[in-house]
Amino acid sequence: MLGKFFQKPEPSQGDRVPPGQYLTKGFPVLTYGDTPKISTAEWTLKVWGLATEKTYSWDDMMSLPISEFHLDFHCVTRWSRLDMDWTGIKVTDFLSTIELSPKATHVMQHSYGGYTTNLTLEEFARDDNFFGFKVLNEPLSAEHGGPMRIVVPHLYAWKSAKWIHGLEFLDHEELGFWERNGYHRRGDPWLEERYSS
Repeated sequence: MLGKFFQKPEPSQGDRVPPGQYLTKGFPVLTYGDTPKISTAEWTLKVWGLATEKTYSWDDMMSLPISEFHLDFHCVTRWSRLDMDWTGIKVTDFLSTIELSPKATHVMQHSYGGYTTNLTLEEFARDDNFFGFKVLNEPLSAEHGGPMRIVVPHLYAWKSAKWIHGLEFLDHEELGFWERNGYHRRGDPWLEERYSS
């Protein structure tokens, strides 16, 4: 099984592959529950909490600067894929369009289908995070979180909410779905923060 689908990293790749991870050339699909099917025409993103409430349409998002990203992607289930090309909108560019309260310290990502995952505002607002809508030069499929998902490449992929539908800004930490069910509240792959202690 390991040899067919996953490979151990070469020694020369050690600085790119977190401990305990195996490499794949595919893009495995791992989803808890049903896969939402949302068209770009009906997709929306709502902002609320410690921010001026606002709802974005697909066209609103597409009017923001579009960027290209080249990154490595790490799943908590121990697979990593290197050198993935994505197209999306930087979180920092998006945040420039909203008015945040100075009291905001955390953000909860809300997905179509009810999934949630939490981040500190500092982790969320990094320059390498983005709203992804194309991967490997193709529109992001529903199975991989399309039409749009958050991508937080420095953390395990459960922190990159598929089917993003809302951002709730908070002045305290609340735990998302997997965090309430035993996963680590941060999820740094280099520290193997897979599960809460």
